[in-house]
Parts: sequence; C-alpha cells; structure tokens
Amino acid sequence: MPSVLPLGDPAPADGVLPPQVLDGVEHRNFGLYVHIPFCAVRCGYCDFNTYTATELGGGASQDAYATTAVSELDFAALALDASGLPRRRMSTVFFGGGTPTLLPAEDLARILRAAVDHWGLEPGAEVTTEANPDSVTPESLKVLADAGFTRVSFGMQSAVPHVLKVLDRTHTPSRVPLVVQWAREAGLAVSLDLIYGTPGESMADWRLSLETALSYEPDHISAYALIVEDGTKLAAQIRRGEVPGIDDDDHAAKYELADSLISEAGLNWYEVSNWSRTSDQACRHNLAYWRGDDWWGVGPGAHSHVGGVRWWNVKHPTAYAGRLGAGSSPAAGRETLDAETREVERIMLEARLGTGLEVDALDAFGRHAMAGLIADQLVDPAQAFKGRLILTLKGRLLADAVVRRILPD
Repeated sequence: MPSVLPLGDPAPADGVLPPQVLDGVEHRNFGLYVHIPFCAVRCGYCDFNTYTATELGGGASQDAYATTAVSELDFAALALDASGLPRRRMSTVFFGGGTPTLLPAEDLARILRAAVDHWGLEPGAEVTTEANPDSVTPESLKVLADAGFTRVSFGMQSAVPHVLKVLDRTHTPSRVPLVVQWAREAGLAVSLDLIYGTPGESMADWRLSLETALSYEPDHISAYALIVEDGTKLAAQIRRGEVPGIDDDDHAAKYELADSLISEAGLNWYEVSNWSRTSDQACRHNLAYWRGDDWWGVGPGAHSHVGGVRWWNVKHPTAYAGRLGAGSSPAAGRETLDAETREVERIMLEARLGTGLEVDALDAFGRHAMAGLIADQLVDPAQAFKGRLILTLKGRLLADAVVRRILPD
C-alpha cells in the first residue's frame, strides 16, 4: 500500500457503516487483509507504509504487534455486527507488508486464529503470507502450514546479484530454491514475485531471472514493472544520475518476454501481472480486489472495502495502536462511492482479467470507445465480436501502467 493516504470524509469512531453496504451482500465474498508494517531494511524503490525497527522506536514494537492486530479484529467484528452485516466466513486471507514473516510464525498464527474465531473460513479458503527468502526457516513455514496458511508468496524479485543490490534486497539468489523446497515440504503452495525494469538490468538479466524462477516450478508467478515513486531512495539516485532512469520501451519488451516464457512453461495469464499453473492456483485474494468483493484491512495504513464504502487506517503504528487502545476506530478517513464511480471502477478493474468483461456491461459511450480500442490493437477483435472485451498484450501493458495505481493494497 502506498505510504501517502488519500483524502476523504471523517470516519466514525465506532466504525459503523452506512445502510447501503447491506445491498447485495449475499453476492459478495468476504476477505481479510493483514498489513505487517515491518522490514529489516527499507528497499530503495519502496513507497509502502513500512518501517524498520530503528525508525519506530518505543510504543510500536514488533513484539506487541500481534496483540494490537487482534484488537482491531475484535473491533472489526463489533463494527460489522453493528452495521447489520451477517457474519460471513472468510474466503481469502492475505498477510502483506512489509515483511510479515519478520514476526514470529506463532504471532502470524495467533492473528489468523483470532480472525477464524470471529468469522470462520470457507471450505478450501486461500490463506497467504508474503515472505522474503531470508525471513523463513523450515520450522517457521511448518508452523504457518499447521496454523492454516495454504500459500506463501516469496519476494524473489531477481536472480541477478547486481539487480538485487540496486533494489536493496537482502537475500542472495541461492536462497530462493531452498525456501521453495521448504515451503513445498510444509505443504504450502508457492508464488514467486519478480520485478522488471530495474536500472541497469539488461534483457539478458531479465531472461535469466525468468528462466531461474520457472526452473523452480512455482504454482504462481507475479511480474511487476518497477515504478519509481517520488521520495524514495531510488528516485533520488536517478535524479542525481547515479543510476539510469526508467525506460518505458524497455518495460514493454520485458513484459512481452515474461508473457512468452511464462506461458511456454505452462502457466496461464489470468490478470495483467499474474500467471498461475491452474485456475485454482490463481491468487483469489487479489481477484477479490479486481471483482469488488468485501474485505477488512487490518494494520496501520491498511485499506478496507465493504459494499462501496472504502476506508483507510492511520499510517503510523504508534497512532494506530493508540486509537485501538482507546477503543476507537483506527480509520483516518473514508469515502462512499456513488453508483457511477463503482461502475467505472468495475469496468476498469475487470478489464485487467484474462476473462475480460461483457461488452453488454458497457454503455453506449463505452461501446463506441471500444471501436477505438480495437483500432489501436488494445482489445482482441475476435473476442469483442463474441461479446467480451479482452485485452491484447499491448492493452495489458497500458493497463498495467494505469490501473496499478488505483488499488491501495
């Protein structure tokens, strides 16, 4: 989640949601996002709401974080009940960061257990944690699997040491096959995250990273273009001329190579930046974002969405813990989307998916605009003729550049 929070309306201290969230609730899945804001080192490209131990100081320790997160879960259950929403079992749970696995595995298990006590899990629910390759052990992964986690997403990023150095990553390439093996031995599905377009990364470097990742036979791969955010260390390095800038044509060529190699390896593209070995191994939590389902976001700076109402928590862990300690909502602000905004967002987000969206969902203006998208080779004309708007490879590149900045998590 970006470190800069949006503006919005004041959020009520009791967290109660307006009556509109009840409309169609029976047709929406419910998920949980848990933000763990701690990192061993702040990566030079990162603009997320994360902190190292030396940045935080007293009052927001990693040791106390599980207790604070559980208190927000307790608050969430009361607020959703008071809003008249039925208690729905969670279909997905996602621990992101930061580096969730900097916390002891027992703490992550405790947070998950508290959530399950409140809402339960759907049969076959997906429960994911992100992890750095150097933040897990065979023992910690076994604890997570025994607690109900089903999936781990490792931040591999690259297989090339000089690229990892520019990104300030702390692991070595040789660590990745070890953690993949440990995760499999624990019974966890494995996803690998890659980043392309790092300054100084050649096409040969990127090919090596892709081929290396694929050699580990992951269930899922995410490949994201590097975005240089203002205020980051990397942005300053580029501004001072210490490393080369970002090249959009280079990004495009690397995305095309990724799609080619990943598809040849038997993984299927299902969302602009994501490929899975089977449809069951697609990240269902992220699909819930694209499809407008409901989720509660736990943690400082975490974003939530229920029935067209979005809100976001205060950024700093100390302020976050203080509000919960006082029995108040940690939300810094919220917004209620009108029907037109929700429809526009639905179309933009569903267009990212490999399944696309129905042409009939577009109004007259949208159907007219689609002709231009076909002419610009952004939409598959054969699929449009069949009644579905599905992006071409060129269209995916544009969508990745535009839409990645919409979703906060």
